[in-house]
Amino acid sequence: MDLWSGLDGGLVRLEEMPEEQNTETATISALTIVDSSRISTFIISILLIVYGSFRSLNIEREREKEKDEKEKEKFGLNLPSSSNTDAESQLQTLDTCQAMFLPVGASISLLIMFLFFDSLQVVFAIFTAILATVAFAFLLLPMCQYFVQPCSSGQKVSFGVCGRFTAAEIISFCLSFTIVCVWILTGHWLLMDALGMGLCVAFIALVRLPSLKVSTLLLVGLLVYDVFWVFFSSYIFSTNVMVKVATRPADNPVGLFAKKLHLTGLVRDAPKLSLPAKLVFPSSQNSSHFNMLGLGDIVMPGLLLCFVLRYDTYKKSQTCSAETGVPPPPNYVQRLSYFHCSLIGYFLGLLTATVSSEVFKAAQPALLYLVPFTLLPLLTMAYLKGDLRRMWHEPFMVVPTPKHMEV
Repeated sequence: MDLWSGLDGGLVRLEEMPEEQNTETATISALTIVDSSRISTFIISILLIVYGSFRSLNIEREREKEKDEKEKEKFGLNLPSSSNTDAESQLQTLDTCQAMFLPVGASISLLIMFLFFDSLQVVFAIFTAILATVAFAFLLLPMCQYFVQPCSSGQKVSFGVCGRFTAAEIISFCLSFTIVCVWILTGHWLLMDALGMGLCVAFIALVRLPSLKVSTLLLVGLLVYDVFWVFFSSYIFSTNVMVKVATRPADNPVGLFAKKLHLTGLVRDAPKLSLPAKLVFPSSQNSSHFNMLGLGDIVMPGLLLCFVLRYDTYKKSQTCSAETGVPPPPNYVQRLSYFHCSLIGYFLGLLTATVSSEVFKAAQPALLYLVPFTLLPLLTMAYLKGDLRRMWHEPFMVVPTPKHMEV
């Protein structure tokens, strides 16, 4: 979960440089910050959060739609079932206990990958490939549904114990499987980024935070986790564990099997795989250097933004149903949505992390900047709007309409 510029070197002491060199250094630093790879990181991370959040909201609407259909079926109306039923059954809502222990589990997983990576790297590569195949199929599903819908009846095909799937789901899985196979054979960073994007969207869309209390516990715990493994792990393990695990390539499973079958040509051609646990973009100033952003720095704040988007939509629906015809309040704070506030905070946090990584010329725990910039403005705005208590405990609890407001 670190932001790493891909550049080596210590902090430059500008006070010992001549004025022209200071100016030149400042110009180079400014150009590095606005490097195309950094801009790509900003744009893509924000787009992934926005798309994943709205994808989650769409699943929520499909679930409500299916509930209405089931109610209609009770009255003898036979309606086709929703195509997102399978996705809905996979939704996972984190509770307080899971939020508190997730950083501990992440620390254990990181330590296992650091200590036993050489022994388990093929297992990690195969498991990651399977997970990336499913996640990228989820990312491709809406596109496949759009193209298949005119020529498909929506009927599901049975695959025995594997379940029943629509034509769009089968096509998206086949495309995803093909892309994963090409990535394994080539190890190209662009395909790795595509698979990482699929993992981000699937995680944001299918994992839910039920309240602001759980969100705060999760993000604060992960902030401590990120800071410890980036800043303090080197004092214990003599190296930066987070950066070491994130940048260490794994042996190609194809090369391993080819070696056992004595296929020397295939062994030589099989590249090492950089696992899709981060997004990497080559620098326009130096193609051998990559800017890297861990998927956790997108997913974890993305879960918070997904939660506030759902709350914004829920609150809007409740307000419209209870106060029909009442004009919106003139107060700007009341008009600004929680989602927009958190999204702006995420952008500013990512910008601050980028500047810090350039100033200190070292890996930075991005959550150290992202969590305060997203969580603190959200808590402040919720307090000013009078929603803090409700968002902290039961944000989606149905409030009965007062009798004097009933028609």
